[in-house]
Formats: sequence, C-alpha cells, structure tokens
Amino acid sequence: MTAKTILATGAALACALLVAAPLRADEGLQIPPVGNAAVKTECGACHIAYPPGLLPARSWSAIVKGLSDHFGDNAELDAALARQIEDYLVANAAESGWETRRMLRRLDAGKTPLRITEMPWWTRKHERKDRVAPETLARKKAKFKGDCKACHQDAERGLFEEEEDEHAGRFGRFGSDGRGHRH
Repeated sequence: MTAKTILATGAALACALLVAAPLRADEGLQIPPVGNAAVKTECGACHIAYPPGLLPARSWSAIVKGLSDHFGDNAELDAALARQIEDYLVANAAESGWETRRMLRRLDAGKTPLRITEMPWWTRKHERKDRVAPETLARKKAKFKGDCKACHQDAERGLFEEEEDEHAGRFGRFGSDGRGHRH
C-alpha cells in the first residue's frame, strides 16, 4: 500500500466514525458501568448500582455524605467504607470521561442534583416523552422513576437502549427500532 492509499483509507474511516457517532447517540446511551465491588454490594443491595457517570461528582459527594437519610432510609456505612465508595463515585462521575460529560449539558453549575431523575438529560429523555407517566411505570412494574431496570434491562452494565413500547416510531430520526426500520 502506498502512503496515499493509507492516508485516504484513514480519512474515510475517520469520516465514517464522525457520521456514526451521532447515530449511536439516538439508539441509546452507553456509559461505563460500576466497576467497584463495594459500590456494587452496598448500593446494589437496595437498588441498582447506578453508573457514576450519570451524576456530577458534587452530587455523589452529597449523596454519600447524606447516607443517614438516604431518600428516607438510613444507609449509613462505616467511615472507611463510605470514603472508599465516595472516592470511586467522584473519580468516575460525569466529569471524568468524554462519553459521560454530555450528562452535564444544561445543568446549572450551582445545582447539585441528588437524584438522577433531576438531571436535565434525564428529563429530556423521559418526562418530555411521557415515558414516566404513572400508567407507563405501572405497566413496566417500575417501583419509582429511577428504577432504570424496569425499562432498560442492561442498565447495570451501563447500557440504556431505547425500549420499544407505546412510543414506537418516535425514537429520533431512525424509527422504532433505532436502525431505520419502521413497523
């Protein structure tokens, strides 16, 4: 292969990746899952171990510091374990990676949301499309709005694909199955 052929192939590949990146965003969200055993065990005992990239670092710090009243429950941990969990969550928060920084779009720098459902990206993806209407939550057997696994079976793996339901055909510009196939 000549240098010109290699350069042309590389340029074509780069263009393909630039075009495909936004397409992937319309199909759903993929972020790094929890990779810390303590977080999986302690947080996963009551709800899914939410991937830390879903919230900013300041939110995770506030949540861990407020475990004595964790949304109505006492989830206090010994100081060393709480610190280990906080360190992991903060280090892997939304600010930590290019794939999760978009979670911070439209979030006022002065706000510290304590719930993922308070994040602007979450509201845009769910509430404006009636995906958390009481009847939808009941049909999906969701315990609360943040019960990701009710609609996203692979949420603990960091995969939040668009689910086909009563909103079929309204998922972005690609149709009901995310690949351009309309049913």
